[in-house]
Amino acid sequence: MSENFNKFKSRFIPSILFLIVFIIFFQIEKFQNFLIVNFVAQLSVFLIAACIPALLTKRMSYVDIAWPFGLISIGIIALFFGEGYTPRKIIISSLYLIAGLRMGLGALVLLKKGYLDKELPRYQFQRIRWKKKGFTNNRISIQFEILLQCFANITFLAIPAILISNNSHEYFSIFEIIGFVLWIVFFVLEHIADIQKQAFLINAKKNNLKNKVCNVGLWNYTRHPNYFSEWMIWNALILASFSSLIFSEEIYIFIGVLISLIYISFLMYQTLVFLTGAVPSEYYSLIKRPDYKKYQMTTNMFFPNLFK
Repeated sequence: MSENFNKFKSRFIPSILFLIVFIIFFQIEKFQNFLIVNFVAQLSVFLIAACIPALLTKRMSYVDIAWPFGLISIGIIALFFGEGYTPRKIIISSLYLIAGLRMGLGALVLLKKGYLDKELPRYQFQRIRWKKKGFTNNRISIQFEILLQCFANITFLAIPAILISNNSHEYFSIFEIIGFVLWIVFFVLEHIADIQKQAFLINAKKNNLKNKVCNVGLWNYTRHPNYFSEWMIWNALILASFSSLIFSEEIYIFIGVLISLIYISFLMYQTLVFLTGAVPSEYYSLIKRPDYKKYQMTTNMFFPNLFK
């Protein structure tokens, strides 16, 4: 009885959260067109790019294509369906488009090179997690996890775009200026971290050094500078969104929007650390790389140790 309840709870709670957020935002009339178009767009993108390929191959890795192209869709929708100040719409649309294209094009390169012909390690790790929770039907679990990411794009991850693209004030607040600057800073840092990792792997291969630990550059301060930077990108969007909050006469709507906006930080932290980020990555690094245990002992997992 307890095991069945825990299984139900682990899948029911995220689903109901997405539904509640969608309902709250749908109460605000000028958000409705954005929400409906984004709902259709995300379902279409995830169905074509992830759900059908996963059904045919039994691999979840295709979600790495669907998720960033879902962000691209949000960027396009913000530009054409936002009712706010045009320069502000262009900025928020551009941020989503740049982030989505960077990850989306990278995913397509992996697809072309054949890396998606087998399940990526972080999604192999999902099967270990499902088994521990008692979920034995991987086909259902794969589709459920893909749809969770789809509904994250429909609700929480679209909130900054919804709020900012519908802000009609013809000036930029200090929250927006700081938020946009921080977004650029951490986007650059994430890109630098990826370049440093790629250069390290190329150099190791050239010198026939196998299974070495990347601890150069930003990787010397945190074991996952790319994930930390991605988390900070979303925190920057949250900060930029504060001046676009809607003060509704219905207090529950304002509180719901505010909590939903702040919750994005927790959602992305959980995802980038525990679900598809640091923890799954380190599970396999410990198996594959003999020096990784020492690296864990000397370097923070997520938050950078700037005084190292």
